[in-house]
Amino acid sequence: MEYTEHLKNLGINPAKDVFWNLSEPQLISQTLKKNQGIITRSGALACDTGEFTGRSPKDKYIVIDEKTKDSIWWGEVNHPFQPADFDSLYHCITAHLSARDLYVKDVYACAKAEYQLNIRVVTEKPWQSLFVSNLFLRPSQKELETFQHEWLILVAPEFRAVPEVDKTRQHNFTIINFSKKIILIGGSAYTGEIKKGIFTVLNYLLPHEKNVLSMHCSANIGDDGDTAVFFGLSGTGKTTLSADPLRKLIGDDEHGWDNESVFNFEGGCYAKCVNLSKEKEPQIFSAIRFGTLLENVRFLEGTDIVDYDDTPVTENTRAAYPIDFIDNAIHPSIGGMPDNIFFLTCDAFGVLPPISKLTAGQAMYHFVSGYTAKVAGTEEGITEPQTTFSACFGKPFLPLHPTKYAELLGKKLKDNKVNVWLINTGWSGGAYGIGKRIELSYTRAMITAVLENELKNVDFVSDAVFGLKMPVECKGVPSELLNPRNTWEDQSAYDDKANSLASQFILNFKDFESFANEEIMNGGPVLDPAIIKI
Repeated sequence: MEYTEHLKNLGINPAKDVFWNLSEPQLISQTLKKNQGIITRSGALACDTGEFTGRSPKDKYIVIDEKTKDSIWWGEVNHPFQPADFDSLYHCITAHLSARDLYVKDVYACAKAEYQLNIRVVTEKPWQSLFVSNLFLRPSQKELETFQHEWLILVAPEFRAVPEVDKTRQHNFTIINFSKKIILIGGSAYTGEIKKGIFTVLNYLLPHEKNVLSMHCSANIGDDGDTAVFFGLSGTGKTTLSADPLRKLIGDDEHGWDNESVFNFEGGCYAKCVNLSKEKEPQIFSAIRFGTLLENVRFLEGTDIVDYDDTPVTENTRAAYPIDFIDNAIHPSIGGMPDNIFFLTCDAFGVLPPISKLTAGQAMYHFVSGYTAKVAGTEEGITEPQTTFSACFGKPFLPLHPTKYAELLGKKLKDNKVNVWLINTGWSGGAYGIGKRIELSYTRAMITAVLENELKNVDFVSDAVFGLKMPVECKGVPSELLNPRNTWEDQSAYDDKANSLASQFILNFKDFESFANEEIMNGGPVLDPAIIKI
């Protein structure tokens, strides 16, 4: 009865069953009972997310009101939604949920107690509630007895908005109301909308109100207490490279950096599964067991064995599991001040070096640029590599202007004398289709060399276009690989491709030139204006 009253206070009048804070096995049982998933050979639960197998950034809104109108970075990323329209849609969703079986999960974000954000998630799918349990931090049974939520998320994947009435772009939506502390998610069962909804909230609250840098990054810590941070867009290797068996994992995707530590926002990992193998990524592979949620995977014919190379539905196949499924995860998920920061990029043009050390100005420039490349075949209509720039390596999740995060990062880099490295996990010896992707073992060797201070006394040379300082040698890596120009059979073709990519950097940065000081501007590539290519 008490639980029913809680829901009624939210405007939900349940006509069916309500399941409150079920255990993971209970949620799995409910999913199987409803025929919404199957158990794989490894014991994981496999479910399909339906129409949407990824986020829908064009359908993400923020309510515009007195709190947000002058602080949000309105435009391409953050679309305004009127308060009255939000209230109307809220009533429609609560009416929809009132007629469904409901699964309520109480969790929190931020491993550091002073920033803890209590969250209540109400959804109609038991496996979505399992996702919430796996990805966020889990209160103890005693904590649940007195749990009071600060933020509410209502998830209604079977609700379809009517754009003409509900003022959405199409039938699906994610709407964040900072004044009421509510997130509405409708029309999509893709669980990443839940995760990134809270990330967007923290990307507003922490920098804007606490002066804490929020980061789209992974992080780990060595036996000596040295913390390393890995920035990068999806597919660049954040999860893979931070899951190092020789280091303790702090977290794989979202963190905060205050005046004394780096701390995880989450309590789990949301790893990409495409081409996953035990040999290449043993920790992630081993984490896929009972309790893990697999999304949109397919199977070897006639078996319950997942075929991670088979991606007819989407290349964005995912595994969601608690962070303690990684054997060497640290608890609580908090590290010290970072000694090294890695910017990861998957350069499909074969231009950027596999490793280079950045000056403070270059670090700021590349942070604001947030470059990687989409590879042919990963999205419909892409037939050759395409440049992708995502400010601060997380543009879709930035409610504030990128300069806010860049200024915070720049101050922290200088105050703490942090080393910053650009790591290319993409191609060498030519662009995609001609060259070869840099072997993961080489990338790991380069990162290990940094973390063990093996590059401290090594000579560096600079490339002519980007001005990046490249080591001339690195243990475990062929020396000829370290300078990308030397790996191309036709070096004049490399020069053309380098100039072309540098042109894209320069054109992209024009949106940020008004805030950039001389040091940051000097951190970018140098080209004769006559050869800048659009």
